Amino acid sequence: MAILSDAATELLIPLAAVIGIAFAIAQWALVSRVKLSPSPHNARDKGALLSDSLIEEEEGLNDHNVVTKCAEIQTAIAEGATSFLFTEYQYVGIFMCIFAVVIFVFLGSVEGFSAAKTHPCTYSKDKQCKPALFNALFTTVSFLLGAITSVVSGFLGMKVATYANARTTLEARKGVGKAFVTAFRSGAVMGFLLASNGLLVLYIAINLFKLYYGEDWEGLFESITGYGLGGSSMALFGRVGGGIYTKAADVGADLVGKVERNIPEDDPRNPAVIADNVGDNVGDIAGMGSDLFGSYAESSCAALVVASISSFGVNHDFTGMCFPLLVSSVGIIVCLITTLFATDIFEIKAVKEIEPALKKQLIISTALMTVGIALISWLALPAKFTVFNFGEQKQVTNWGLFLCVAIGLWAGLIIGYVTEYYTSNAYSPVQDVADACRTGAATNVIFGLALGYKSVIIPIFAIAVGIYVSFTIAAMYGIAMAALGMLSTIATGLSIDAYGPISDNAGGIAEMAGMSHRIRERTDALDAAGNTTAAIGKGFAIGSAALVSLALFGAFVSRAGVKVVDVLSPKVIIGLVVGAMLPYWFSAMTMKSVGRAALEMVEEVRRQFNTIPGLMEGTGKPDYANCVKISTDASIKQMIPPGALVMLTPLVAGTFFGVETLAGVLAGALVSGVQVAISASNTGGAWDNAKKYIEAGASEHARALGPKGSECHKAAVIGDTIGDPLKDTSGPSLNILIKLMAVESLVFAPFFATHGGILFKLF
Repeated sequence: MAILSDAATELLIPLAAVIGIAFAIAQWALVSRVKLSPSPHNARDKGALLSDSLIEEEEGLNDHNVVTKCAEIQTAIAEGATSFLFTEYQYVGIFMCIFAVVIFVFLGSVEGFSAAKTHPCTYSKDKQCKPALFNALFTTVSFLLGAITSVVSGFLGMKVATYANARTTLEARKGVGKAFVTAFRSGAVMGFLLASNGLLVLYIAINLFKLYYGEDWEGLFESITGYGLGGSSMALFGRVGGGIYTKAADVGADLVGKVERNIPEDDPRNPAVIADNVGDNVGDIAGMGSDLFGSYAESSCAALVVASISSFGVNHDFTGMCFPLLVSSVGIIVCLITTLFATDIFEIKAVKEIEPALKKQLIISTALMTVGIALISWLALPAKFTVFNFGEQKQVTNWGLFLCVAIGLWAGLIIGYVTEYYTSNAYSPVQDVADACRTGAATNVIFGLALGYKSVIIPIFAIAVGIYVSFTIAAMYGIAMAALGMLSTIATGLSIDAYGPISDNAGGIAEMAGMSHRIRERTDALDAAGNTTAAIGKGFAIGSAALVSLALFGAFVSRAGVKVVDVLSPKVIIGLVVGAMLPYWFSAMTMKSVGRAALEMVEEVRRQFNTIPGLMEGTGKPDYANCVKISTDASIKQMIPPGALVMLTPLVAGTFFGVETLAGVLAGALVSGVQVAISASNTGGAWDNAKKYIEAGASEHARALGPKGSECHKAAVIGDTIGDPLKDTSGPSLNILIKLMAVESLVFAPFFATHGGILFKLF
């Protein structure tokens, strides 16, 4: 028996979620103290403000004008982002309703839509389970719950980011430390809201479903898998749509502004500059928020499904059953303590302290979480229990399961640090890429591609070791818990991730508001650190996606009744080959979508520069709205084909070719998708930071490569624009592809097991 009682578990999980939400609200209140409207108090105490070094950098600029200008720019960015997300959610809402009907029809047809008959359970034949029609109904409800939670997570993240960007700019006048705390606190609002909401909604759903299912835990947790499917399907459209939007604007702004017109980044004369800053919020914030929520929901669902057919589910051990949720609850508390180190305990006084402070967050959260996992494993798990292992029950100890979660947690840290080594301009790989710009864009591209391919090696070994150890100890449940371990510090990971785009926006606002060079240097330093940590976040997301999809794959194979996936079987081989091809097909679609939208954007920006009188001189006003419209229209139109490819593949493969071929498709997509995703993200990140390395000119080597506008810098900008769709559209979307196909296959497994393989039955 576990030490922790069921009553204590029922209290701990919602309590941790509520504490997380309260902490997010508290951080929001602290950010709100930075005012965006010049008050009479400011005017009266101008001497005091000057003595407080508030506006020492604003040489010759009136403080009121700067604040007003920042507020105007922030409003324009917020309106553009809100407008895009509302348009996107209208289309996604239609899809959600259609797919909910598909889930209900497919799963309801397993027993001919009969509501009357109970049937022997799939795994415990001596027990009776609820009718398939009700499983279909509850799976549909949990799908809608997951989808709505995912959409809300992304939207709240965008709102927080657009609220905080100008405030970070204004705080940069007081010093880099104040600006860092504002940006990081804003990121923490998103991180804690998302982690806490995801946990709370899942926990409430389980308890409400239990009112109907009663003793049928197998059916209960099978229907809960819809929550992961809903979360991830919304994340796919958010990532792809947001990625196309942001990169079309970014590429258009950079190619015409920097390369052709030789004007700085975020220059207000550039017509695409507002669209570029809006893109940071809809792609890097809303898209990423939905993505990591999807990972969290799926890893929780994978662990719960396997646990429900293990001794926890069979013996109705509620505390043991909720172990995945308890790990997430401990994660929220650990991340809360970790955040205080960045905002309240260690004070940042210089630019060079920013990146180490962010990296300390990862180390502190991982170290504290290891202790937290050990504690909860001892309290919540019996000393010995069994887990389902492809038709058999495997005996596991509580310390064995602790090791599974811990290995996932530390593998995530290793992947994060390897990603940082290959994408930060503090290390030789990125400096070599920057050096290659001396001979033009071609050598820059060659070096960048080589770096991306090489950066795959250590993360894959880390994932492989994690898979082997966790599977040996606790079969597929061990892998699901390793994935959850990697995501257990999601609140800190998201805080760091969201900090990057907020800092990027802050720099753009400083440039557009005409603030001094020194303030732009501070926001650039915040942004450069955010760039590297964003790459670390993508590494985490891809690593966890590999483990999550493998756990879901195991659950699918068990549910579909496949004893062995034989790679020598022709049914499996055709699936493997096609599955391995899918990430390339998907990447081709997303890359071409960005290219097409960027082409339109470049032409529009050129047109405005050529036809609007006085635009280059700063006397004419660009038409920002038209560029925002181009990005919005392109992304909405172009996100549908890649989304349809991912959503339809499991349905087509399972229905027409059967579960064995579908198992091959999932395995092939997992193996090739992880490699392509890591290399794409790291290549793009390296090119971006090689450009920033030359622009900053912080070392003798960087200064030798030339100032902004030199041939060397132009070659770096071209590399960066090639890498943009790789690191912000194709790469991050691929981890959703491998997870989403796996969770969709698991949700539809009862249908595929009953009616699948139509073509093979005919011939």
